[in-house]
Parts: sequence; structure tokens; C-alpha cells
Amino acid sequence: MELNIKSILEQMTLEEKASMCSGEDIWQLKVIERLNIPRIRLCDGPSGLRLQNDADNHLGVNASEEMVCYPAGSAAASSFDRELMKEQGSALGEECQASNIAVVLGPAFNIKRSPLCGRNFEYLSEDPFLAGEMAAAQIKGIQSQNVGACVKHFACNNQEDWRMWTDSQVDTRTLREIYLAAFERAIKEAKPWAVMCSYNRLNGVYTSEHPWLLTEVLRSEWGFEGLVMSDWGAVSDRTAALKAGLDLEMPGGNKDTDAQIAAAVSSNELKEQVLDQAVERILTMIYRYAKGRNGIDTYDREAHHDLAVKMAQESAVLLKNDNHILPLSGESKTAFIGEFAKKPRFLGGGSACVKPFKISNALDEAAEFAQITYAPGFYAESDEKNPEWLKEAVHAAREAETVVIFAGLPDSYESECWDRHHMRLPDCQNELIMAVCEVQKNVVVVLHNGSPVEMPWINSVSAVLEMHTAGQGVGAAAVNLLYGKGNPCGKLAETMPMKLEDNPSYLNFPGDGNTVEYREGIYVGYRYYDKKKMEVLYPFGHGLSYTTFAYSSLHLDKSVVKDSETVTVSVNITNTGKRQGKEIVQLYVSDATGTFGRPERELKGFEKIDLSPGETKTVCFVLDKRSFAWYCTDIQDWYCSSGIYKIQIGASSRDMRLETEIELVSSVKLPQKITMNTLMSTVFQYPQLAEETKRSLRASSPKVEQFMSGEDETSVYLREELMELPFHAIRGLYETPQRDLDKLIDRLNQMLNSPNQIPAGAQDAKATKA
Repeated sequence: MELNIKSILEQMTLEEKASMCSGEDIWQLKVIERLNIPRIRLCDGPSGLRLQNDADNHLGVNASEEMVCYPAGSAAASSFDRELMKEQGSALGEECQASNIAVVLGPAFNIKRSPLCGRNFEYLSEDPFLAGEMAAAQIKGIQSQNVGACVKHFACNNQEDWRMWTDSQVDTRTLREIYLAAFERAIKEAKPWAVMCSYNRLNGVYTSEHPWLLTEVLRSEWGFEGLVMSDWGAVSDRTAALKAGLDLEMPGGNKDTDAQIAAAVSSNELKEQVLDQAVERILTMIYRYAKGRNGIDTYDREAHHDLAVKMAQESAVLLKNDNHILPLSGESKTAFIGEFAKKPRFLGGGSACVKPFKISNALDEAAEFAQITYAPGFYAESDEKNPEWLKEAVHAAREAETVVIFAGLPDSYESECWDRHHMRLPDCQNELIMAVCEVQKNVVVVLHNGSPVEMPWINSVSAVLEMHTAGQGVGAAAVNLLYGKGNPCGKLAETMPMKLEDNPSYLNFPGDGNTVEYREGIYVGYRYYDKKKMEVLYPFGHGLSYTTFAYSSLHLDKSVVKDSETVTVSVNITNTGKRQGKEIVQLYVSDATGTFGRPERELKGFEKIDLSPGETKTVCFVLDKRSFAWYCTDIQDWYCSSGIYKIQIGASSRDMRLETEIELVSSVKLPQKITMNTLMSTVFQYPQLAEETKRSLRASSPKVEQFMSGEDETSVYLREELMELPFHAIRGLYETPQRDLDKLIDRLNQMLNSPNQIPAGAQDAKATKA
């Protein structure tokens, strides 16, 4: 017999309903015994369960139970592997069922606006398409085990400094294309049980009290039917929050605010129907978990550890490999330097911190492959220099044939609650790497960091293997890759700039404490660097392999596509090397219509394929309207300009291997209006409008007639100058009557909005295509 939630709701008192809209404590929702409403428990994730049974807190300060620690988001996204992400989500869901956890607080996938954000190690990417796809995959995996996922932090929580009150000032187009797009994709595709609002204000309104965000966009536009909860302590005004669309305040324990809700209903400040909707959503989530509870209280921890190793290995990115120094030979005399070789950095701090039940370290794992000399070189948890350790490290490097330096950021550099203030490794590490390079030419650097770092030594080392914050299997994964048991196959999910000052948010991060202006607009990450044609250390999507791949036979199933249709793109990829390997094939769309303010290219598809030596596989992508569209504020919707678009297939955002063109025909005509402030150059984009304007102005103004018909140098100059003038300037400079201009503008607007008006550039492109 199906449970009737509405019937339960009808039996609840006003006070019980108000109470239900906040938690019992840090992690649990309230129980109402007389109605048999069970208690459910939430838990931090998504890199593993931060399960606390005693001394609960929400920032990872107190001890938690030993669980499986998977790679953090910064690593997982670099795998570009949806199936692997889904597999990890499913494993996490199993662990939730075994621990009686109803909802995982994750994935977290705020866009990486700045490399300084303290929680970037948790987040997925600078690109909303990649972030949305990978988040959706993890959500599907978690929820396949009848456990809920709660996506976070909605929205524009892109820094830790002043996160509780700062006002993120973001224009509508940037919001839609960059900061909401990943959430939209994941929510529509994977249907998470819950969404967590962020702490910050968005354009003046706290997100917990933002009706446009929580109701108009999330529910009405995207069709979200789940529960909206607050981040812990994010609610300023509970009545306003409920009205806006927030259902559950976390944590709980404050009966005063519950009473405020009941009082607001009694005084008609809050409609009881709004409260009932919130309670119904909460009850739906409670009973959804209760119904799907499988009663299995164990899982195979070793198998899950193996998955953590596999995931770390698939996520690692080989940034550099000069002279094919990697993979290493077990016969060579090798020194491991850096305390991270023995005490690996596997995650960041705060609510995402997981206590692993075991950790693999590179020093122990390497014993399978070779005899290793070890020197700590520097402290893993400190910036403090140790001259004796440095001296020992240099000596070990001099005596070795190859040196592997395990470097990275200490835990204190990357954490919830604070941002980084620079992009450097600790000085003691940079100094050690440079000192080693002076006595040894065969130097490999293995990095453990959740965000990009500057590499002043990059031209002195032979190879760099980026492990990110890769969870409890990081040591085994790193050694497998170093010695060729595995083949690197990750790609960067964010650009590595040369220096911090190159980042587009540099002048506006983290703001003044009260507001932070997102002045770079849509130009985040590679969208900015590519538009600026700026040199970067390593581009978005970059990653090397121990084998090589060839791209061929790019094909579209149609050459002209309407915005209501889809186009299928296929390409052949061949492993041209001598080792098995995986390639991440990336599809980018470039707008060649001449539309103002578009990035050079945007990621619109990716696939990871496994190829044996000599093997060829065909990769297919399906593109729809959104693959070509930008958000047009004039119509408050996604819009594709008619014209030519480039379909680019590459190995990174800077390494395009194949390219073709497609013509898109838009079914939407943008409303346009010519005014007294419109430039002549805008009008003259349209041949018929240009002819009408010239005819009318020549008839109305003798001065215009004179230079329009003259061939002398002055006349030619004045005709060129005319293009930069608005109508109101023509009125004064050339004594054109206002009534004539008004009539002209009326005629031009009628012509402009007729169905046959095409800008000259689009006509040219169409003729060229034909």
C-alpha cells in the first residue's frame, strides 16, 4: 500500500509542520513519533563519508569514522570519465546504505572562477559543461542505491573569504552561461533529491531568500521537484526563505525560529499552503529513503579502496614528459624526495575532509618495482625550511640516476573557510626543486594540489605528473603511473596560468568584503585565455600519454541544421603507439557568425575511449540548440544566431586536430529597434536599410547630399565619419530636421523587423557556403 504523504500532512499540527522545516541537530532531521515519521541522517561528501557519531560539527574539526576517501572533485573531473564517476557514486551510495545515511551532501561543483578559492580542491571545473556532466554522473551513481544526492552550493559561492555575507554581483548572461549552467545540466539530467543553497548574497539578495533563484529558475524553468535546504547557518530570515522556496533550514536545534514560522502563519504573514509545500517535500524525501532502505550494513572496503586507486590513476594528468623519461625503469637508481612520498596529501580541509581507513604512500608502493633511496627534503605540513634535510636531498639527488620529487600544497593552504593568497608552492619546496635540478638532469615532479600552482622550475625538470588531491589511493596510483603499470589518461579540468596575475578575476577577487563584482563576465578560464590569445602554462583539456593518437574522418550527418534539430558528429581515433592507452576526445564549438561577445570556442562534448595499439574507434557526439547558443537577455532565453559555426575536435582547448563548418538556421528573430542613439554602422549592416538611409538623408540635408555625391578627399572622409555617428549627431552636424529623422527611423524599424532582413555579413557567409 502506497504511503499517503498528504494524509500525514493533514494530521500534523501547525507547530509540528513549522518544526519539521529545520533539523534536529547538526546532521539529523526531526522525528514525530505519534505519526511514525522516522528520523533520517545526512552526511558530508562527496569524496567519501565524513561520518561523525560523537562530537558532531560541520567543518571537519572533530574526529570522524574511518571510511573510504576517494579522489576530490578537482581530481575526479580530470578523468573526464562519466562511467567512472557514476561507479564512484554508486560505491558511495552503498556506504551510505551501510551507515544508514539518507542523503550525501554533494556533489559540490561551483565554477572555478579563481585558482585562489580555498575549496577548489572539492569543485570540478572552470567549464560548466564538464562540471555539469561529471556531477550528473555522480548523482546518478549515488541515487542508484536509493540514497539522495544534494548538489551544492547554489549559487555563485566561488570564494571562501567573506562567503557568509558577500554579495556576488553577476550579470544575467554570465549567470546563465557560466554559474547556473552546470547546475541546470546536472539537475535536469540526474534529478537530485535535494539542492543546497549557498551562504552568499546574489545581486543583493541572500540565496536562501532568493525567489528568482529558488522558485522561478530552479523549479519553474528547470522542473526541479526535490527539496531545497540551506547550507549550515545560511538562513537570515526563515519566513522570507520559506516564501522564496527554501524548505529546510540546517542545522536545527533552535526552537525560537520554529515558533517564528508558526507565528508568521497565524498572522497571515506566511501562507500555510507555502509551509505545507515545504513539509510535503521534506516528508517525500524521508519516506523515499525509508522505502528504499535495503538493510545491508556492510560493504567491501577493500574493493572500494581498489576503486579509489583506479580513480586516482585515471584522474592523474601527465603535464610534461621530455625525452620520454617516464615510465621509469626499475633498474635505474632512483631517489624519492619530499615528505609527500611518505605522507601523501590526499584531500583538503573543512567539511569535505574524510578520515581514510588506510592510505597508500608512494615510498611503500614503489618497493614492488625498484629499490628507492629516500630523503624527506621538506616538511609536508609546514613552510619551515630545514637546511639539513635540503642538504641530504641534494646529496641523494647527486647520487641517483633519476629523481622523483613529491611536491604539493600543505593542508593549511586549501580548506573551507579561507582562500589562498598566492599561487605558489611553499618556498622551501621551490628552493628544493631548483637545488636538485642543479645537480641532476633527470628530475620528475609529482604534484599533490587541488588548484593550479606556479612552476618557476618548469623548464628545469624533465616531467611533471599532476596527481591533484587524489584520495587514499594516491600513492599506489602515482607509482603505477611512474613505473608504467598504468598509462596516464587524465586531462586538465582547469587551465594552469603562468602566474596568478593572468587570471581574469585577479582584479576583482575576493572583493571588498561586502561585494565582489564578476567583471570578467563569461570569460572564465580558457574562455578568457583563448580570447586573449594569452600564453598559459598548460591549457584546459591538456594531458599526455605514453602512447600517441591520430584523429581522422571528421563527419557531420548534415551540413545545414535548424535550431530545432540535432546534428551528429563522428570522428575516428587511432592508437598509433605501442601501448594500450585512453584518449579523451574533446569537441568544441566556435561561433563564426560574427556575434558580438562570444568565446573563441566552448567545450560541448567529450568522450574517453580505450584503444589497443593500432586500434581505431569511431566517436560520436550529438549537438543540439544549446551546443550553439548563448543567453540573450533581450528575449530572456537561449539564442543561436543564424550563420556558420566551426566544429573543432581536439586533444585540448589549444590543440585542435580537425575542424569543419556547419550552417545553422535560427527560428528566432531577435527584436531590434533603431533609435536616435543608433550608430550608422549598425544600420548599414543591412543593405536595404543602408539604401533607405542614404536616400532619406540626401533628400533631407544638402550637406549630406554634397559629400555623398562628391569624390574629393573631404567627401570620402565625411562618408567614413558618418558610419561612427548616431542619428542625433547627424541632426546637429548636418542640419537634418528632427521630423525627417523620426519618419526615417519609423520606416527603418518596420523594415528591420520584417522577416527578410539579413545582415550583409550573414548574406556573404551564406553565399560563400552555397
